[in-house]
This record gives sequence, structure tokens and C-alpha cells, in this order.
Amino acid sequence: MKTKILSFSLSIICLLSCLSLSGCKSSKNEALVYYLNFKPESASVFEEIAKKYEEEKGIKVKVVTAAANTYEQTLKSEIAKNSPPTIFQVNGPVGYDAWDDYCLDLKDSKLYSYLSDKSLAIKEDGGVYAIPYVVEGYGIIYNNAIMKRYFALPDKKTNFSDMSEIKSFEDLKAVVEDMSDNKKKLSIDGVFASTSLSSGEDWRWQTHLLNVPIYYEMVNGDTNPTLSLLDADEISLKHSDNFKNIFDLYINNSITEKNLLGSKSVADSMAEFALGKVAMVQNGNWAWSQISGVKGNTVKAEDIKMLPIYTNVEGEEKQGLCIGTESYIAVNKNVNDEKQKASLDFLDWLFSSETGKKYVTDKLGFITPFNTFSEKEIPSDPLAKEIFRYLKDENLKTVPWVFNAFPSETFKKDTGGALLDYAQGKKKWDEVKDTIIKSWKKERD
Repeated sequence: MKTKILSFSLSIICLLSCLSLSGCKSSKNEALVYYLNFKPESASVFEEIAKKYEEEKGIKVKVVTAAANTYEQTLKSEIAKNSPPTIFQVNGPVGYDAWDDYCLDLKDSKLYSYLSDKSLAIKEDGGVYAIPYVVEGYGIIYNNAIMKRYFALPDKKTNFSDMSEIKSFEDLKAVVEDMSDNKKKLSIDGVFASTSLSSGEDWRWQTHLLNVPIYYEMVNGDTNPTLSLLDADEISLKHSDNFKNIFDLYINNSITEKNLLGSKSVADSMAEFALGKVAMVQNGNWAWSQISGVKGNTVKAEDIKMLPIYTNVEGEEKQGLCIGTESYIAVNKNVNDEKQKASLDFLDWLFSSETGKKYVTDKLGFITPFNTFSEKEIPSDPLAKEIFRYLKDENLKTVPWVFNAFPSETFKKDTGGALLDYAQGKKKWDEVKDTIIKSWKKERD
């Protein structure tokens, strides 16, 4: 009896000792990796990935998927538990600002070393705290078949022979204006698709286009411009003239008269492009489904290309597309070292192993920003290929998305309204600039 009691006591002592030591190994039945998934549409795929990883590596991965539009609420609940997520997502710099106390510095991780464009990561004080794992991009989409017809014109006014030679706003302006003069010869109704300025349809201009001049205002060395913008109580819009340059080019060479742009939608402009009525349209890689889905589409996939949004800023010959995301991976710095390492190993496997990459490309359908992926390992649509091509070009610098730090929807609506008034001749450009500056300050106040 004494032997049994002694044995039982020793067992309790050993258990308590293990629980008190931070270096104790986790139970084999406990998940070393806990991934809190942001994307409900990908829940079953991530569960399949977790199962496959355990089969290959013997490491248990737990996947929990937050319901649509409940991620922040779910993260707050789960992070407070005894076994919190070891990998979670932050919604860009705004999300990082809320969760910085939980984000491990990833600057020495393999995942960060794989990032093609290091400026895309969320950085602070020399550390790297969140890494994008899926990206999107936008710029000027063009129909290369129409461009080839233009370059073949015997009486064109420019000396360009291929779109690869267009490296600046002045280059683009010269080509676009000459194309407008040759619309009949090119069998188009306008160079650019309609600048959709109806309420709720103007996000390509009051958000995506405005992103470019505001980025150039905020960029400062290695500082993340979005984080700087979050703290900006006011802006000067010092690149207002650059914003005007490209906006004027759009509306002056459009398929639609300027005074009618307030009636146009994004769907209208994408249909105009898909039907071959225009040569160019500003939009992102998500537009492929819109283009390919238009009944009577005449644009071949191999002819769909992208060009950066040039505005005549200094050094723009090295500018790439506007590329960003709201999907950033972070690792929980408040879990033990073993779980941190296991989480980093899992992310390394997912984005660098043949098995992991196949899931990412074929089942998740992600365009990733990692150099571990070849051109054959990306989604097959033509605009995804263009994003990948620009990301891989080490001579070009991406324009990051800063619009997720714009102060409010009211600010965006004010901007869109001012742009419509300008297009219709109701406002001067200086009044547009004034509206943007005042609305920013008012919303921040």
C-alpha cells in the first residue's frame, strides 16, 4: 500500500514539475500549430492541408475558421484562451496596430526571406511583424492586340513599337492621344473605358487612383507609409498635379463624354473592354472574371496585359503595379518557443514545399508574393500572370496599397463627388484638391 501511495505521489510531483517548467515538451496529442483561418470559403482546404502536414511531418495542426465578418471578434475570444492561436491574420497595418502586442518579429524567418518585395511586409522599428501571403494588384489593363494595331500604323506620330517601351506618363500620354486621333483606323470607340463616377461605382478613382499620389506623399525610406498615414491628421496632396495628369488622360480619351460619366458603372467599363470597344481600362487582377464572363467577349486571354499607373512623378520608370493585400500572416509571440518554431516550420512547408505549394495554387487559388513559386505555380488567368511578372521584376518597385488607411467612407464619397463635379465642369481642379484636403482633416478630427 505504501509503495502504491509513494508511486502515486511521485507521479503527481513529476506532473506538477513539468507544468511549472516553461521548457516542457507539449503533449503529443496537443496541436503545436493552431491556425485561425480568416477565409470561410477556404475552410475545407485548410483542414485538408492540416491533415496532409500531420501525415508528412507528424505534427498536429489545428484549424479553426471564423465565420464571415466575425474574424476580429473570434480572434479576441480565442487569443485569451489557454491554448490560443499560434498563427493568425491581421488586416493590414490597421489590424497590426490593434494586435502588435501579439506579433512575433519575423525578420529572421524563412517566410520573410521568401518575400519577393520586402516592402510589402508590415515593419516597425527594424522588425517585421506580419507578412502578406496572398496579394492582388491593379494598374492599367490593356488589349495588346489593339496596341499592336496602333504600333503598326504607318502614319502614327510616336516612335514606339511595343508596350514594353512605355516607361512614363509622358510616353503613355503621347501614345493615348495619338490613338484617340486614330480611333477609326484602330476600330475602337475610345482609348479608355468609361471612368465610372456614379455613386458607389467610383472606388477605382477615389480609392485606387488616389492611392498613387498619397503613397508618394507618405513614402519615406523604409518606413511603412500606411502606418505613417494612420497617424496623419492632415495631408497636403502635394502630388495633386500628378493625380490630375492621369485623371485628365482617362476622361479626355474615354469612350464616354465627360458629362455622362456620372451614369456609368464598373460593369459598363469592363464590358466596353471585353467587347473590344476600347484599348485600356484601370482595374485589378480580379477583373479577369468580369472580362471573360461578358457575353460576346472578343479579347483573347493572351492579349490581356497590365501597365503601371504613371502620373509623371520622378523616377516612375522604375515603378511597378499597385500591389497589396488585407491578408497578412502573424505568429503569436506569447506562445512557447516550441509552438513558435512549429508554426514557422508549417508556414515554411506551406509556401516552399512541392506539396504545400500545390495546395496554395491549385486549391486555394492564391497569387502569393513569394519567390518560391515559379510561373507554372500560379493561377492560370492572364491578369494573375501579370501580377506575378511585375512582382518578379527586381528592377521595379511596387506601389503598396495605402488606401486602407484612408480616414472613412465619407472621405471617399467626398472625393468621388468632387471628381464627378470636375468631370462635369462644375468644379475647378483646385476645388477638388481643397475638398480632399479638408475632408481628410474633418474626418480625422
